[in-house]
Amino acid sequence: MIARWLRACLLLLLVAVPAAAQGPAAQPTVLVMPLRPTGGDPRTLWLGEGAALLIGDALQAVGRPAVARTDRVAAFDALELPGDGELSRATLLRAAQVMGVRDLVTGSVDITGETLTLAVRVVQVEAGRGFPEIREQGPLRDVFAIAARVAAAIAGVPPGAPPVSSEATPSLEVFEAFVKGLVAETPATQLRFLEQAVKGAPGYAPAHLAIWEVCTEEEQHTRALAAAQAVPATSRASRRARFAAGLSLIHLKRWDDAFGAFKVLLDESPTAAVYNNLGVIQARRASVTAQTGKPAWYFTKATEAAPESADHVFNLGYAYWLDKDGPAAIYWLREMVRRRPADGEAHFVLAAALQGASSSAEASRERDLARQLASRFDEWEKRPREDGIGGVPRGLERLSEAESMPVRVDPALVTATQQEYQQLARFHYDRGQRLAEQQQDREAIAEFRKSLYLSPYDAETHLALGRVLVRSGRLRDAIESLKISLWSAESLQARLLLAEALLSSGDPVAAAPHADRALQLAPESTEAKALAARVRATPPGKP
Repeated sequence: MIARWLRACLLLLLVAVPAAAQGPAAQPTVLVMPLRPTGGDPRTLWLGEGAALLIGDALQAVGRPAVARTDRVAAFDALELPGDGELSRATLLRAAQVMGVRDLVTGSVDITGETLTLAVRVVQVEAGRGFPEIREQGPLRDVFAIAARVAAAIAGVPPGAPPVSSEATPSLEVFEAFVKGLVAETPATQLRFLEQAVKGAPGYAPAHLAIWEVCTEEEQHTRALAAAQAVPATSRASRRARFAAGLSLIHLKRWDDAFGAFKVLLDESPTAAVYNNLGVIQARRASVTAQTGKPAWYFTKATEAAPESADHVFNLGYAYWLDKDGPAAIYWLREMVRRRPADGEAHFVLAAALQGASSSAEASRERDLARQLASRFDEWEKRPREDGIGGVPRGLERLSEAESMPVRVDPALVTATQQEYQQLARFHYDRGQRLAEQQQDREAIAEFRKSLYLSPYDAETHLALGRVLVRSGRLRDAIESLKISLWSAESLQARLLLAEALLSSGDPVAAAPHADRALQLAPESTEAKALAARVRATPPGKP
């Protein structure tokens, strides 16, 4: 019985895929960086980003999915890398490895008179091997065609092959306003340029969707809805726009309209993200009928369609908890914290479910870890118990912001049994250590995470993972892992590394108690003394 339960859990495990890489199409294989401006023409400043967008779109059209700009920006933010500064090749290759792409494209853009030149190089990420430069030039107004030729060369499309059909391109002036809107620093400036773009080309879908993104971020959901609904039904982006409109309707709490919007998408092509958002609507609306279905049914379908999504698993466990089905809630929330050990909300809801099942000791342990991960859970505990759900807030369901990617199952863990658990976890830990010693950080992180799936609270593995994440510059992820390591078992090395990570992230106040504790553990340690002195000498906000 236990072995069957373990197999059921392990069948859901997938190779870790960066969140930023998820989307409605296949896994992106190319990262196109903004091209570096050369020469003195100020137009190259926006064309560097614009050319990268066009090359990425053209690669998508010929079957080589590229990382979307929004995903690239989000990934670089998570890696704490500047999105607009010049980075070394080594740094870019490491970022590309973390994002899971095969090829990295960098290059330059130049304008001489009215002649545009795009020059790019492709580097295979795993091998670090570069290919000869690809150079295309022509009149500036032919930027769309020039970028398409560059993309064709990157993808290996034979010269003279017929172009892939696409939507009509906007004028150069409209495209300039669109790109400037994307890269502007303030929402007001972004919207001013983007509105200028749609005024010049009312059917230009990318500009409408960019307006939707800005307005959604600013919680201007009525305006965001109007932007999504302005995308023509004939556009290739029509489904994405209707999905976005459905999200706006959810934010506006127009439940019937939102349900209808996603139901149409479901009838056209069922995806995990659509099932998930229908479940969110059902969980939040006032009443649910037999005809519209219960939230747990939709979340179950979402987890079946995309078992790699931890958020879908959380939603399913949370829905069962709200339905007062304790055993099912515990089952799925345990699966959730196994996949994502640093998810405080999942630990808190699991603690409530365990408390309801009279597992007080385990509930206390989960609640304590939730508090370690975020202070807001102390406030949650003070809330009145609502409808008998143990003080757990309503509305924690997680929306899908984009449609899900295909399933990628890791077959190495499918056949595990209870007896193999510890051995297999140790195997992945040892392999991760060897890869870390060889500076193969991306592969080491993947192995440590596989080990933590099997043994989610192992202090040694969390410490090893934290060490590699710090070296990779992923400080926020490292801090979470090191906190769990310390929660599981006290350790001088974990204290030192966590203090160092917090200090590097610009938070000496949070680093101080860990540096002090390290000194208590090892009063004669030269490393602990030096670190404590650095922490005391560093003003807040200055790593």
